[in-house]
Amino acid sequence: MAAQKPTLILVPGAWHLPTYYSKITALLTPQSYTCIPVSLPSTNGTNTTTLLDDITAVRTAIIAETSEGRDVVLVVHSYGGAVGASAVKGLTVPKGEGRQEGKGYVVGLAMLASGFGPSGLSFIDALGGTPPPLWSADTASGYAVLTSEPPPRESFYHDLPVEEGEYWVSQLTKHSLKSLMEGGEHAYAGWMDLPVWYLGTSEDRTFPTSAQRMMVKWAQDAGGDVTAREVPSSHSPMLSLPKEVADFIVEAVGAFTNEVGK
Repeated sequence: MAAQKPTLILVPGAWHLPTYYSKITALLTPQSYTCIPVSLPSTNGTNTTTLLDDITAVRTAIIAETSEGRDVVLVVHSYGGAVGASAVKGLTVPKGEGRQEGKGYVVGLAMLASGFGPSGLSFIDALGGTPPPLWSADTASGYAVLTSEPPPRESFYHDLPVEEGEYWVSQLTKHSLKSLMEGGEHAYAGWMDLPVWYLGTSEDRTFPTSAQRMMVKWAQDAGGDVTAREVPSSHSPMLSLPKEVADFIVEAVGAFTNEVGK
């Protein structure tokens, strides 16, 4: 009897609903993967939601699986990487101790055009303290506001057909500023606790490829177990190259489960 495949919990980036994972879940579900997309509270239109609220939402989804003995692989994109890495604290296989029978664990982290942050720093502090050109901090409204130059379609979806790109722009939400500017005390470098596969995006106009490669090297030099791959995509490879992303996830899961079985 084949071993049960780990559950895939998918964490979106800022301003995004988890529906943008639909193309890859449509490819993975027929391969007997259970896919659980998580909606981040910071995107629900409330300006008081925090990084901790987002972390808690992901932890709740993880624990619902691991408490039933099922392993989990987190798939994270962009800002979702900071959330996902923090959410795995205490939920990975303890180093040097091995697994407890009947308990599930987070066994791997599959990152898409995301970053590696240290423990104890808010998202904005990990970026250097200043918002990138993509967005501005609108303290009056309490939201992180996407700028018009560059327009969101160019930032996120430039390699999609225009009509499809505009559709996904229409699906973007408000994003709570507090989740990006505060909460460093809850940030955790969980990428140090488990194997990571990283999918870089070489045509990214939001997170430059050179910065992605630099962060991957930094994480590897810091002791992270990071395997890097790259695709010729915008910041949203799950939309522009869904088969390639699905194949990457399947390959990553194979590596993670082999590692767990050692």
